[in-house]
Amino acid sequence: MRRYHHPLSVRTMLLTMVLGLLLFPGPGLAMEKASIVLHWLPQAQFAGHYMAKDMGFYEEEGIDLTILPGGPDILASEWLEVGKADFATMFLSTGLLKRSSLPVINIGQFVQHSALMLITKTDAGITSLKDLENKKVGIWANEFQIQPRALFKRLGISITVVPQSSSLDLFLRDGVMATSGMWYNEYHLLLSYGLDQEELRPFFFRDTDLNFPEDGIYTLEKTADLKPDLCRAITAATIRGWEYAFDHPEEALDSVMKRMIKEKIPANRAHQKWMLDRMQDIIMPDEGTQIGVLRQDDFERVSSILMEAGFLEQAPMFPEFYRGPVR
Repeated sequence: MRRYHHPLSVRTMLLTMVLGLLLFPGPGLAMEKASIVLHWLPQAQFAGHYMAKDMGFYEEEGIDLTILPGGPDILASEWLEVGKADFATMFLSTGLLKRSSLPVINIGQFVQHSALMLITKTDAGITSLKDLENKKVGIWANEFQIQPRALFKRLGISITVVPQSSSLDLFLRDGVMATSGMWYNEYHLLLSYGLDQEELRPFFFRDTDLNFPEDGIYTLEKTADLKPDLCRAITAATIRGWEYAFDHPEEALDSVMKRMIKEKIPANRAHQKWMLDRMQDIIMPDEGTQIGVLRQDDFERVSSILMEAGFLEQAPMFPEFYRGPVR
C-alpha cells in the first residue's frame, strides 16, 4: 500500500528543522572566525574587549573572536598589514599616519581624551614645558612618539631624546629630566613606588591643543568593504564590553588579572583598578558621551596638527577613514 504524507505535516517538519537550526546552529552555520591584536600587554586598558569576550557578546554577534596580546615587540599595525590579525587597536594619530601607506579604516573610536603626559619631578624646577629646552626626555619608540615630537615642534624647543623602555628606573635615578607616561599607568606606578603627588609635576597633553583621541579599532579597507557586518558587530560587542566593565568593575578586574597572570605579567589589582577608573574617565569624559564614536572635528583637528608638524602630507577624507558608529 502506498502511503502519502499530509502536506501540513511536511510543512510542520520543515518549520521545525529551520527553527532548530536557528536556535541550535550546527557545523554548517559556524560563527565567523576573526582576530584582533591589542597594541599593548594585557591590562585594564583593554578591559572592554576582555568582558565582551567573557560575557559572550562577540558570540552573540556571530563572531568567534581571538584576542591577541600586544607588547613592546609587537606593532599592531604591522600584524594588520601582514595578515596576522583581522583587526587591531591603535591611537588615532597612528591610524592617520598609517593611512598614507596602509589602507586602514577606523571602525570604532573608544578613547576620546588623551591620557598621555610628560612627568617631571617638582624639585627639578620645570614649571612649563618650554623649560625642557636642551634637557634629556624619555620618549617611547615606534608609534608612541608621534604626540611628543609634535608637541616639541609646536613649542619650538629642542630636547635630547632618550629611548624609554617599560621601566621607569632612569627617571627615578634622574637619568632624564622628564619621562613619558600614561595617566592610567606610569603616573600611578610612580605613586605606587612611594613618590607623593606633590613630588611629581605632570604635564597632560589633554591640557594642550594636542588632546588626541587614542585607542580605536582598525581594520584594512578590504575587510571593511567585504565584511561590513562583521566590522559593525565587532564594534557593537566591544561597546557592550566597555559598558559592562564600567558597571561591573570587580568582575572586569578579575578578567584582567586572569589574563595578566596567564601571560606572566606582574599583576597588581590596586593598580589595575586605578587604570580601569581612568579608562572610564577618558572613554566617557562627558555626560552623554556615546562610546565608540569618532567625532569629525577631532579627526580634522588631529589631521591638521599632524600635517603642520610635518608627519602627514595629506589627510584622508573623513568618510573614507571612519566607518564606525555615528552620533
